[in-house]
Amino acid sequence: MSNSTGTIFTLTTFGESHGAAIGGIVDGMPAGIEIDERFVQQELNRRRPGQSAITTSRNEPDKVEFLSGIFEGKSTGCPIGFVVYNQNQHSQDYENMRCLFRPSHADFTYHEKYGIRDHRGGGRTSARITISRCVAGALAKLVLRQIGVEIHAYTMQVGNVGIGKDYQKYDLSLSETNAVRCPDLQKAAEMEQLIKEVKSEGDTIGGIIQCVVKGCPVGLGSPEFDKLHAVLGKAMLSINAVKGFEYGDGFDCICARGSEQNDVFYKDADGSVRTRTNHSGGIQGGLSNGQDIVFRVAFKPVATLLREQDTIDMEGNPTVLKAKGRHDPCVLPRAVPIVEAMAAMVILDEYLKNRSVR
Repeated sequence: MSNSTGTIFTLTTFGESHGAAIGGIVDGMPAGIEIDERFVQQELNRRRPGQSAITTSRNEPDKVEFLSGIFEGKSTGCPIGFVVYNQNQHSQDYENMRCLFRPSHADFTYHEKYGIRDHRGGGRTSARITISRCVAGALAKLVLRQIGVEIHAYTMQVGNVGIGKDYQKYDLSLSETNAVRCPDLQKAAEMEQLIKEVKSEGDTIGGIIQCVVKGCPVGLGSPEFDKLHAVLGKAMLSINAVKGFEYGDGFDCICARGSEQNDVFYKDADGSVRTRTNHSGGIQGGLSNGQDIVFRVAFKPVATLLREQDTIDMEGNPTVLKAKGRHDPCVLPRAVPIVEAMAAMVILDEYLKNRSVR
């Protein structure tokens, strides 16, 4: 199993959805960084369940407890261990899933690979494991603050309700003022209504999150296999329910000509080299070019439906699944901080690698 990510700034996670706790170990954290535990908790609160009528009703405080690597409020450079205890498991809700495979879940593939699985909430394959990513991402953000890097993710589309790709038209801070986390308040209300309608039908729906990284220095990434967009893509595609990743103009660029797509260079009044457009999404040749890094992540509808679905049991016999429990009708509102966390870990890791080059 691959339970670690990163090269210099690394995260190793542990825990299951209905186990005792979720936790992790962050290694490579620079020493002397002031650890704002309130900020870290706020980032976890953005991901926590039960925060609105359009998320799962599982009621978890998700309180993080640091175990090591911090002394008198600052990082020591040693591994930072942390834990978040599970306190509101309803494992009995999953008893009817013990011997069958849920459609589009990891039940079948996990069982075939390992010969054993924790059926309670998906165990290790549950999205609850992303708690560890949010903690590590918050720590990475604390370091990135010092070099002027800011990361803003928001819900761009839910189902067929969405806003345009041009993020400069919006005040991204407004994303945190509504349950859907969309900077367009009118569209946010439409998205929320759509999610409520889908939920009332016992169904689920997907969408798109856009992320903007501002203040990223030039030269992050490597020209061959570890291109910055490739590393970001791997990080985003490792998030539960993610089905697609694109950066810059993405697939839309196929309809344009090179004369329309090329980002022309110029020298700013302060002597900085910039581009007049940003079709490249802040990455050229696999390296950051100093412009805003812009990418989008597509999430599928949640696989667990609160309605009957045909499936088979572990013996291959046809059966019907009627899921119980508390599930998100749409993951996007709670996935926004996860996308930011993964972006923060990647950018910090690439920045630390880059420091050793020159």
